[in-house]
Amino acid sequence: MSVDQLSAQSTPRRGVSRSRALVLYAFASTLFVSAMLLFSVQPMFAKMVVPRLGGAPSVWAVAMCFFQAVLLLGYCYAHLLTRLVPASWATIIHLLVCAIAFFFLPLSLPDGWEQAPGTYTQLWLIGLFAVSVGWPFFAVSANAPLLQAWFGRTGHPHASDPYFLYGASNIGSMVALLGYPVIMEPAIGLSSQGLVWTAGFAVLTLCIAGCGWLMFANARARDLEISDAGMAGAVPDSTKPVWRDRLGWIALAFVPSGLLVAFTTHITTDVASAPFLWIIPLALYLLTYILVFRDPPRPSMALLLKLQPFFVAGALLSYAVTGVAGWLIGVVGGTGAFFTIAMICHRTMYERRPGVAHLTEFYLWMSFGGVLGGIFTALLAPVIFPVVIEYPLLLLLGLLCRQDVMNSKLMRSVRANLVLVSAVAQCSFAAALILPRLFDGASGSPLFAATAAMAIAYAVAAITAREKLFAIVSALVAIVILQPHDYASGYVERSFFGVHRVLISQDGSYRLLQHGTTIHGGQRLVGKDGGDLTGKRPVPATYYHPQGPMNRMVGLARDLKPAGQTFTAGVIGLGSGALACAAQPGENWRFYEIDPVVVKIARDPAHFSYMSSCQPNAPTIIGDARLTVAKEPAGLFDYLLVDAFSSDTVPVHLLTREAVAMYLTRVSADGLLVMHISNKFLDLAPVLEAAIAGMDGVHGVTITDLREDPTFDSTSSRVVVIARSAKALEGITGFSSVEAFSEPKVAAWTDDFSNILGALVRNLLN
Repeated sequence: MSVDQLSAQSTPRRGVSRSRALVLYAFASTLFVSAMLLFSVQPMFAKMVVPRLGGAPSVWAVAMCFFQAVLLLGYCYAHLLTRLVPASWATIIHLLVCAIAFFFLPLSLPDGWEQAPGTYTQLWLIGLFAVSVGWPFFAVSANAPLLQAWFGRTGHPHASDPYFLYGASNIGSMVALLGYPVIMEPAIGLSSQGLVWTAGFAVLTLCIAGCGWLMFANARARDLEISDAGMAGAVPDSTKPVWRDRLGWIALAFVPSGLLVAFTTHITTDVASAPFLWIIPLALYLLTYILVFRDPPRPSMALLLKLQPFFVAGALLSYAVTGVAGWLIGVVGGTGAFFTIAMICHRTMYERRPGVAHLTEFYLWMSFGGVLGGIFTALLAPVIFPVVIEYPLLLLLGLLCRQDVMNSKLMRSVRANLVLVSAVAQCSFAAALILPRLFDGASGSPLFAATAAMAIAYAVAAITAREKLFAIVSALVAIVILQPHDYASGYVERSFFGVHRVLISQDGSYRLLQHGTTIHGGQRLVGKDGGDLTGKRPVPATYYHPQGPMNRMVGLARDLKPAGQTFTAGVIGLGSGALACAAQPGENWRFYEIDPVVVKIARDPAHFSYMSSCQPNAPTIIGDARLTVAKEPAGLFDYLLVDAFSSDTVPVHLLTREAVAMYLTRVSADGLLVMHISNKFLDLAPVLEAAIAGMDGVHGVTITDLREDPTFDSTSSRVVVIARSAKALEGITGFSSVEAFSEPKVAAWTDDFSNILGALVRNLLN
């Protein structure tokens, strides 16, 4: 063969190789850009919405549910477009869908949606997402299955199994999620972020057009009909998915999706509803897809199956440990449990994937399972369960999504199931009768550990070794539901903003209000001399005790008020209503609260008598304080307290420069603005120090009130006091520490910018 002949053969081969590389890079890069946009818009737009709902962690839970539902619609649209429409028209239709999305860009909150209603908050929030970001998100959400299906028609050597592109696209998702809190959020404001996203969407639209052209051109070059039959490696009808396959995909997607929302809510309840905390679980969730949608899987399934029970045990242990230690145990154990459960479920789902001819259907049912998981956790669980029990239940359910359990005879044997149910029932009944007497009615970790040990021992003895894991898991489910621990005792009511409990202290002397894992008020029921205090004027307790800064600042503001004028006070965050008893006759007090359940509890004398005894006629305005207080006349308040925390979660929008400026316009010239910043996780004083920097004539101090022997009568607290006059702050003495504001060392939080991560790091370093 001559040199010319060899050259003539090698040239087409090089051309084919370059063409294949172009196809692969074009589709992979388009999916990368699409995934970046898909997963950057979620934290960005949710952050826009959070201020409308008081910074509640449930905002992200509902947002995740909404985005999963729209993702399902996008996958359904991609499936129908692939099945019913010729490819040339499919490209045009999808480009038209993208073009319509530009009418909703740049992203912003629409007019008429300024304030959420007092009821059906979840539905209102879903409507807000739908009219604002729904169509652009829908246009982007269809790209993963649609572009993979198009790639399957190109004739590329990997076209017969394009699932690897799904793992590759999730790398773009990871870049977006990790880059948002580290790069985009600290660098530019929300309005600029919206413009950047719009530019990215324009680039994506051009890339989609290019992929459509490559699909069509490559199919024509190979003289293939652009249809399902022309897909490379299409599976025969004999392997068409049956309903057992579809139900398996749904179940294996349901558990990780529901757990994603539950775990995120669990860790944000005590810190802040902010993107950097939302993103960590979501990034882990996406990482599982990157790791399992490939061959061979990494890490090995055998290792994951061994580690999973230990992580789940650690996550459950956090329910028996209180305070920061319990939160840290819960985060470490919960992160490991969530990651291993998601890895096992997603790997099992990948191993059961169909051929490329049924690719879009696979993604459709997978998305449907994800939506069901999100709906269960974000919308149904708060209605079904009075306490947050869905998180531990999903952890335990994740232990059942294992091949060794799913293939167990126990799953198919009616007799064995009856034995198991009998064993668990007897165990739980015995624990309920015997253990409270052994521990003299005590609750918490001893009872939890003893009940768990008894249940596991009984289950292992009653069931054969091969099925022991299923038995143990089922017993633990019963324990979580039935055990009389602190989280299920007392009066409990759940709202969009969290779980509220009214508890009696262990010695019976106090009634306490607990929101999430934090005590937000208390009232002494029995005097120190043992006398009954029923019917007597209550004395403010916990943070609000008479010698605490919030109570004493009322007296200071009252002294600054010119004689003969009515003293007016405003309190943002009602709690148990304790500060109402700092009022004197003839004064005008107003309370602002976003959660109707809190108002119901505080005004019911069967729970707390502060309001009924001291301020029975004081108005309580329901709604977000940024909106309700802004409606009040300028200079109304002589004393304005901002104490609106959900568990230990920070409502960021109440601490921004714009918020502080608004508060000060509602405070009189000689009045005091007091902001309660006690927090286990965040250092917030520098944030407020930066907020007033540059405001003419405005001064502030940070008060730290440490109690040497704290009790429910008087607990330690930290507050910031801001006034328009330095003289107004001169009378503040008698606390552990009073520090005047200095030059700010951090950037001020604004409605366009915040940095929760910085506050968390400062608190850890102090």
